[in-house]
Amino acid sequence: MNANGSRLSGITKELWTQWLQTREYWRDSKSEEFEHKYLEELLASVDKTVTVIEQLDKLITKIKKDCE
Repeated sequence: MNANGSRLSGITKELWTQWLQTREYWRDSKSEEFEHKYLEELLASVDKTVTVIEQLDKLITKIKKDCE
């Protein structure tokens, strides 16, 4: 499960890198609105999700050990 969190984090960083390149050519009020409305929210949500995935991974590991 932790690998999924790492993958999600990596893909999101890749998206942000692509956005930074796009922003070099698209710099107006709509691009700023898009960044604030969608990308910043996405980054915050992904960070929270990755944290939860890590916690779930630890919990599942503990449950497996307890069941052995």
